[in-house]
Order: sequence, then C-alpha cells, then structure tokens
Amino acid sequence: MLPQALTRAIDALSRLPGVGPRTAERYAYYLFKSDSQVSDDIASALGSLHSDVKSCPITFALMDAEQDVSPLYSDPERDRTTVMVVEEPLDIYAIESTHAYRGTYHVLGGAISPIDGVTPEQLHIGELIKRANNDNVKEIIIATNPSVEGESTALYLEKILHEQNPKLKLTRLARGLPLGVDLSYADQITLSAALENRTQL
Repeated sequence: MLPQALTRAIDALSRLPGVGPRTAERYAYYLFKSDSQVSDDIASALGSLHSDVKSCPITFALMDAEQDVSPLYSDPERDRTTVMVVEEPLDIYAIESTHAYRGTYHVLGGAISPIDGVTPEQLHIGELIKRANNDNVKEIIIATNPSVEGESTALYLEKILHEQNPKLKLTRLARGLPLGVDLSYADQITLSAALENRTQL
C-alpha cells in the first residue's frame, strides 16, 4: 500500500546489481526523507550518464563524450609500445591507483564464456591485434581476472597473438599469496599459483 512514486523508486533501485527488495526500500525511503536536492543531484548525474560518457575507439576505456580518444592513450608520456589488456573499463582504475604503470590499456569488454554465450568474436580482440601492428607494440600484459573465464581468455590471447606475431613479448600479471594472509587460509588455486610464480631470494 505504498504511494506509487515510492513504489516506482523501489522497483527502479532493485534493478541495480546486488540490491535486493529490502535494500531498495531502504534506499528509496532514505532519499524520500533526505533533502530533495540529494535526489535531484542523483537524477541529474544519472540523466547525463549515457550522453556524457563514451568508450574510446582505440582502447575502449571510458572517457568524456567530448574527447576523441582516451587521455590514457593520447598522453605523450604514456608508452604505446606496452599494452595492458583488461576485461572491463573499471579494471583500469584499479591499476592506475598504484601509480606503477605508464603504458596504455586495451579493454576486451568481457571474457570468453561459452556458458554465457560470450565468444572471442564478441570481444575487442581483433582491435587489439590491429593496435599491436599500428603502434609497434613490444609487450602485451594480460591482466584478465583470475577466474576460469579469465584464464581461458588469457590462453586464447596468448595463442592468437603468438600466431600473429611470434616476436611479441607476452606477459601475465603475477598471481599468488596476498600480503597479510596466513597460509592456512589460502585456497588451492592461490597456493598453486604462488608456487608456480615463486621468486629467488
């Protein structure tokens, strides 16, 4: 018996990933109780989301709509001969927060997953091969997620990129034990990766 406007807000919020009906109700009621400016600001931000954000035609990273290419590619201080391949645009910002990488990026737009109907043809793999040639890329860093789909995608990329250019250097982000974790809490996959990627002291 809730007012229609509140019901519509709850229904809309419940479409967000990870937001169930109860959480959507709390969000909607919070917005109702708050100053109307809060709702106006959120509505304005969401209203401009599709018109003011687009994908870079080269890297497929997110950028402002008025830009021609991503600043992460056009910046002259970026090394275009090194390309880090990630699954989704937001993966870039996790890497950028380290301030440890000065190459460019390439967003695949997902990972190969036959169960979900995602094939290599649906990802930006062809564009990656073109970039490797056009920018005289020397190294491609594969930074797909450490999941079954991410590993399958990494293996596929390794195969197809070596076929296209046998001299191209292909690397993979190291995997293993995170800092501050006891061995007894590590899963078998993490321990196996740690053993495989062990370093000499």
